[in-house]
Amino acid sequence: MDLRFSLAVPREAPSIPMIRRVVGDALRGLGVAEDCVTDILVAASEACTNVVQHSRADGGFTVAGQVAGGTCQLRITDRGRGPRPVPPPKELDDLSESGRGIRIMRALMDDLSIDSVPGSGTVVQLRKRLTWRDENPIGRLGHRLLHSAG
Repeated sequence: MDLRFSLAVPREAPSIPMIRRVVGDALRGLGVAEDCVTDILVAASEACTNVVQHSRADGGFTVAGQVAGGTCQLRITDRGRGPRPVPPPKELDDLSESGRGIRIMRALMDDLSIDSVPGSGTVVQLRKRLTWRDENPIGRLGHRLLHSAG
């Protein structure tokens, strides 16, 4: 089953729990395992918090998601001037506040990319292979369809 969604939200802190709720409910509704949902929500929260705290853009930002082929992909986009340069992961001090969210996202997700173009904004892409609950409703539906077709 494929699922696509897109949210356009104001660049304000109250947007972050709303995004967590929508994404979490969608993933849980598909039967994604809770630990996998948690990883995705923490990484998405970090990316959205970076937009709220560091984007130098007026207006809002978007969160677009897709669940397909056993993976979840999220794309967080703002239209700011782009972030200040972020040091590579090995140059970050373990006690430093700066860059901690990026390390968290890298640890929780299978793939993270951050593309920034001055004047066009920043796009954070997160990708994770999904794990499923045993009582996955989508899996049961697929099994029934396969069984009835065979």
